[in-house]
Amino acid sequence: MSTNFSLPDVSDPMERHPKAPAPGDPFRLHHDLCHGCGVNAPGGLHVTVYAGEGFTTTAEMKVEEWMLGGPGVIHGGVLTAAFDEVLGTTPLIIGVPVVTGHLEVDFLKPIPIGSTLHFEAEVAAKERRKVFVRAVARLDDSDEPVATASAIFIEIDLRKHYAKYYDSASQSRL
Repeated sequence: MSTNFSLPDVSDPMERHPKAPAPGDPFRLHHDLCHGCGVNAPGGLHVTVYAGEGFTTTAEMKVEEWMLGGPGVIHGGVLTAAFDEVLGTTPLIIGVPVVTGHLEVDFLKPIPIGSTLHFEAEVAAKERRKVFVRAVARLDDSDEPVATASAIFIEIDLRKHYAKYYDSASQSRL
């Protein structure tokens, strides 16, 4: 397997952001209709990401019938979207808003419909505007990974990045 994910030789110094949620507390939503975290997103994943210790986060997602891919198991694209949500939220622990630059997922075992996925993620390094994040997903109370992911995110200025799409009357919280 080829990979574009390799940590830099030296990471920029990182500190937990003073406004990051306390361990165990959830991150607030992007907006109510976000496909990944939005509580009002029709057909959304409804993933809630919680701050962990240091540069880590956790999340859970119920694998529902509409997420069906192969018979009885989650669709790989749905799992990838869930990883994107978890991994993309994790850099907020260091106060860095990001967009996805590169994401790779290793599908290790089938994930049955009706199960609950438990994610653990961490910011592994930062190099200028690049933030390197990795995660693992497990089923229910198992210690055995069913999937892993790694990603490189690019730090952005939210207002500049979304300026042409931002509507002050919308629910967006830029």
